Amino acid sequence: MVEEQAVVVGVDNEVAMLEVIRRAPCSLCGQTRGCGISLWGKLFRHRPHIFRAANQVKARVGDLVIVGIEEQALLQGSLLAYGVPLVALMAGALLAMTFWVADGNRDAGAILGAVLGLVVGLVWVKGHATGDGPGSRSQPVILRMATSRD
Repeated sequence: MVEEQAVVVGVDNEVAMLEVIRRAPCSLCGQTRGCGISLWGKLFRHRPHIFRAANQVKARVGDLVIVGIEEQALLQGSLLAYGVPLVALMAGALLAMTFWVADGNRDAGAILGAVLGLVVGLVWVKGHATGDGPGSRSQPVILRMATSRD
């Protein structure tokens, strides 16, 4: 199980909203939460990444907790997040290059097909990024309250 320290930023019944605290500060702004450089924050729309986890330890807002996720679920999520768009990009390029017949310019078709395939892959990943429902292995779990040593 991969473990990280997080702070509880909200509680809704049996579910806690968490924000992971980086162990090392950001190399650009030196912050461990959010973004400390307003230009980068405006440019890339940096916002704290808040996620939900079952609150089995009865944590309250402001508490530090240790949250974990199964290694296999993390690997599968990474494969889906990076692999599906990449395969869709290549498939789109190959299909468009194969069937593009206008003006004999297959390169333009390959580029358009690659962009279209990438967009389709990203949309598919976004639509399937919600997990398998509550209590599944792909959902993060609050393991315990954090101590100063964690």
